[in-house]
Amino acid sequence: MEGGCTCRQLRYRVEGAPLIVHACHCTWCQRETGTVHALNALYEADHVIHTAGEPEIVYTPSASGRGQLIARCPTCRVAIWSNYPEAGAAVRFVRVGTLDTPERCPPDIHIYTSTKLPWVVLPPGAKAVPEFYDTADVWPAESRARVRAMRQRLREQAAVPDPADPGS
Repeated sequence: MEGGCTCRQLRYRVEGAPLIVHACHCTWCQRETGTVHALNALYEADHVIHTAGEPEIVYTPSASGRGQLIARCPTCRVAIWSNYPEAGAAVRFVRVGTLDTPERCPPDIHIYTSTKLPWVVLPPGAKAVPEFYDTADVWPAESRARVRAMRQRLREQAAVPDPADPGS
């Protein structure tokens, strides 16, 4: 799939299926996106290929106090993806709405529904949790295997976190 920002200065391609797709209803995501929830498709960073332009990486505070790094178009300021400290720089949370075909990434799970706006109605049968979840209970086996493989590749590359990078 391909995607990009509004002004088309930034373009990217994602390879393969996402690890998982979150619809996050936390109040921080509501504020940051200016809407009822964030919809993020999680991909290994090396599966998100920039094909035009380079994003500006912006540090943004978060509820955890550890912040997040948001990749934005330097011109139109649209957020393309984020890195959160919990996942580090190795996993990008791609904003589904920036994909050319966002309909291909419906949410696998709705998270932080305890702060969901009361008039938002989830579809019947939608998987939802009041806060977060245990990855082992929710992620498909294939996605967990991809993360194990990614971690192994990083160990082999002797990746060292950058202390100046709150998302690493």
